[in-house]
Amino acid sequence: MVLAALVVALALLVDRAVGDPRSPLHPVALLGRFIGWWGVPSRYPASLQRAAGVVFTLATALLFAAPFLIVEAAAPWFLYLIAAPLLLKACFAWRALEEHTRAVVEAAAGDLDEGREAVGMMVSRETASLDREHVLSAAYESMTENLTDSIVSPLFYFGLFGLSGAAFYRAVNTMDAMLGYRDERERLGWFPARLDDVVNFIPARIAGAALLLYFAYRGRFRASYTILRRDARKRPGFNGGIPMAAIAGGVGIRLEKQGIYAIGDPEKSLETAGDEIVSAVRAATLIVALVLIAALFLLGTASNT
Repeated sequence: MVLAALVVALALLVDRAVGDPRSPLHPVALLGRFIGWWGVPSRYPASLQRAAGVVFTLATALLFAAPFLIVEAAAPWFLYLIAAPLLLKACFAWRALEEHTRAVVEAAAGDLDEGREAVGMMVSRETASLDREHVLSAAYESMTENLTDSIVSPLFYFGLFGLSGAAFYRAVNTMDAMLGYRDERERLGWFPARLDDVVNFIPARIAGAALLLYFAYRGRFRASYTILRRDARKRPGFNGGIPMAAIAGGVGIRLEKQGIYAIGDPEKSLETAGDEIVSAVRAATLIVALVLIAALFLLGTASNT
């Protein structure tokens, strides 16, 4: 457990130092190519697509987690201490989340069409007709929602189940991101989408609690909690609206997907509130990470006494 606490700290440092290098050999890139191979609805008769989704989802998650489990089970402690932070880091993306958001903000500030194109790489909605505020909203919606998906959940499952837990989660979340849509992929993607809802249920609420703690420190607890209670359910799904609403209330912004939901009250524009949003995500990440590190360390020292 003490070693696991050190792994979390080192993985976070690696993430801040190098981000998410783009490489075809990145574990998640390899995972994505495998999902892209089997996740083609036309490969299966319509009557078998749901069953295929279940079988391939579980098989993919288990296969992806297997090498992580082998490292955890078989590597000597000194090799584990080298490999584990890199493997855990491959399962979450903190710096990259900020970089993608910053790219949209900078592009939209210079040329709206470039901003629309940049945010189209972060979200699945149509972006060609978005105005500047809604381009920024789409970017910050993705960032705040992914506080759970990209950061808190992988750390949570590492804390519970080690490297294989973080890897299993990353596989499920990636399958949801690639297949969980109400289009021709719906039958094939229904199971990873529902499984993603389940595995993110507790981490999303941990993220919300961390944000409330941060905004309490900033003197904005009541504002954050009010919008969290009022608006979290406006976003479809069980989980994504929680960090979005907590941040919208705490910062004083509105996050809006036109025709679908509007979360928060616009006390300030997204153009002026960007740094506060990033700071909230950073603070929540550090709160969750520090609690996890402390818990793993204390459990480890207690088990050795």
